[in-house]
Amino acid sequence: MTNPIAVFLTLLILAGLGYDLIWMDGQATLVLSRKFFDLIEWVAFWR
Repeated sequence: MTNPIAVFLTLLILAGLGYDLIWMDGQATLVLSRKFFDLIEWVAFWR
């Protein structure tokens, strides 16, 4: 991965988070974080 691609992806993620926090009150971030913690729990079970 080159530096321009990494910068672009970082800005894209930050823009998505900013959009979610300003217009959607952080609902998508909350749902994704809950799903991520469920995934971690599930993967830890198979360890």
